Amino acid sequence: MSKRKITILGTGNAMVKNCYNTCFMVENGGEFLLVDAGGGNGILTQLDKAKLNLKKVHQMYITHAHTDHILGAVWVVRQIAAWIKSGKYKGDFTIYGNDKVILTLRCICDLTLWDKFTCFFDERIFFQVVNNADKLRLLGADFEVFDIGSEKEKQYGFRMTFADGQRLTCLGDEPYSACSRAYAEGSDYLMSEAFCLFADAAQYNPYEKHHSTAKDAAILAEELGVKNLILYHTEDDHMETRKQLYMEEAAAYFDGRIYVPEDLEVICL
Repeated sequence: MSKRKITILGTGNAMVKNCYNTCFMVENGGEFLLVDAGGGNGILTQLDKAKLNLKKVHQMYITHAHTDHILGAVWVVRQIAAWIKSGKYKGDFTIYGNDKVILTLRCICDLTLWDKFTCFFDERIFFQVVNNADKLRLLGADFEVFDIGSEKEKQYGFRMTFADGQRLTCLGDEPYSACSRAYAEGSDYLMSEAFCLFADAAQYNPYEKHHSTAKDAAILAEELGVKNLILYHTEDDHMETRKQLYMEEAAAYFDGRIYVPEDLEVICL
């Protein structure tokens, strides 16, 4: 049986320079789901470094339309379209996202990609709008979409429930809101943003930017009774000590296992 795992392709927030923007690949049963793509063609580099074959990826989910999550998807679409044209990509490719995500991505692709690539839209490359509370079947798992209740940008998180009952919940890149509780509570793995350390909040002003800290995420995880907490979407000024510092702050408030991954780190579920 193939291993179930997450490959973290990027861990940084929008303006990082020392790591890639937050995005990741979920693998289960030999199938792959790319979640977000960062802000540029660096996504192709990250996939190569992680030894992930994009030709085997047929599904993508984009949480929201901010540049650091959606622009890399243009390069993914371009690459897959080129492979389709040359006969090197088998099957179809579907991108899931809320209506703004799909409108934005489709518009950028239509405006910037050649007709020889866009001619595959709606024939081999599909842009699929999902709505709040939609239920899909992806990677052999129940995939539930939920509106995170953002006041800044329409954003949908998701919960995956695998055949053995294991649950993985992604809260997107903003702080938890009560409307997400039914999806997040009791998760085996909770993916949560941590813009900075609480100790550094005065420097980074996370709350003004609709973000939170490692301390906040840890308190949340403890309250929700999750088993494992994955922190991402951070600043990049402490790359050498980030893992240690974030884990230490979170561990003071959460008794479960804490992950502060580096770019390209693999988390086996």
